[in-house]
Amino acid sequence: MVVSRRGASAKAPRTKFENTPSSRIVVGDCVAELSKLTASSVDLVFADPPYNLQLKGDLKRPDESHVDAVNDEWDKFTSFAAYDDFTRAWLLACRRVMKPSATLWVIGSYHNIFRVGAMMQDLGFWLLNDIVWRKSNPMPNFRGRRFTNAHETMIWAARDEKAKGYTFNYEALKAANEDVQARSDWLIPLCTGEERLKGNDGKKVHPTQKPEQLLARVLLSSSKPGDLVIDPFNGTGTTGAVAKRLGRNYIGFERDKAYAAAAEARIAAIEPLPDATLAPFMTAREAPRVAFSELIERGMILPGAKLVDAKKRHGALVRADGAIMLGDKVGSIHRIGAVAQGSGACNGWTFWHVETKNGLKLIDELRAEIRSGMAAG
Repeated sequence: MVVSRRGASAKAPRTKFENTPSSRIVVGDCVAELSKLTASSVDLVFADPPYNLQLKGDLKRPDESHVDAVNDEWDKFTSFAAYDDFTRAWLLACRRVMKPSATLWVIGSYHNIFRVGAMMQDLGFWLLNDIVWRKSNPMPNFRGRRFTNAHETMIWAARDEKAKGYTFNYEALKAANEDVQARSDWLIPLCTGEERLKGNDGKKVHPTQKPEQLLARVLLSSSKPGDLVIDPFNGTGTTGAVAKRLGRNYIGFERDKAYAAAAEARIAAIEPLPDATLAPFMTAREAPRVAFSELIERGMILPGAKLVDAKKRHGALVRADGAIMLGDKVGSIHRIGAVAQGSGACNGWTFWHVETKNGLKLIDELRAEIRSGMAAG
């Protein structure tokens, strides 16, 4: 399996894309409505299906007060077999519309996620990760007869084992995490406060509204601006709201007209972020090649200038032809950098500096200026 860690090719425009992506909600059964979408047209699926919590009657605290839990009809199934049939149907409907490079996220609790995961494997999906959403403010176990349910699990999967080129924005995630690889356990609070949608009666519009922070991390990790994201269980539109803000196109499917109306109003109020904040992360591997000689040709470094290391222990003379010279050794910035250190290899861009009125400046910063101009053009 080939992973696309860079998001967009070096030849793709990096800051120009549709600033007002289309977002729409389709009212109806997701399986029936998904059959109307073009096959292999979707880049990312996020699914938050019913968990089949199997609650028997009202949930109460030890003091007999009522707990506002999920007791809606959409979460009730007559048997595990009925739930499995439901799961198989929507998974197949999603798989049909997914591009070969698309991925699917499914979130659930211990009530359903293991059944869903097994079904995904049976249908040919290829599991990439399971992500643990650890809640910083979980609902306690009121009876004290079990551990507090402080997490939910998300399964991230490719369409099949041979899928190629799926998006994983590895470098961007790592850069945002202080240059440490992003982990599979995410500490994020439940949806509360102003983010929680409430009706005129002050009650929650939807019992299981997910936090936007969770969906933002999902979309930023595995999609690109302009991608088509779908959610077969739209609910109050968290996926759609985040997708619009992040410059993704979106289609949500929802059977409940009240949920759909609340979601439409919510998404309509969202303003997409500026293009510059959404431009795909450019890695060193995909960045346009810039030769050291270009810095000389553009007058950014003059022939005869001296390159030094960070501690000014070594100095090399810049030649007009783009090579540099250290003593009687002549070669590239990389080769002469290695000679200076007595090592087998060196990245000359991050080793050599030039003297400016504001102090030493890495020659890599000069290269970045050229690349920035190339991307803007």
